[in-house]
Amino acid sequence: MTKVSLPAILFTVAFAGAVSAATAADSNGDGVLTLDEVQAVMPDITAEAFSAMDLNSDGALDEAEVQSAQDAGLMPA
Repeated sequence: MTKVSLPAILFTVAFAGAVSAATAADSNGDGVLTLDEVQAVMPDITAEAFSAMDLNSDGALDEAEVQSAQDAGLMPA
């Protein structure tokens, strides 16, 4: 029988929740979030805040950028 620690389970659940929240905001299913998609579910996110989250400046947030923004407190999990 494999033992799994409670912190490992909680981390997995928390990470899955963050990813699924981002997936739900991805209205066209392309795997990234545009400013319009983010503002549709989080209207308080400004264009300036979105730009700060868009680490590679490609105009969209991928999973890593969403996770970084959530870790930094810029986007709710």
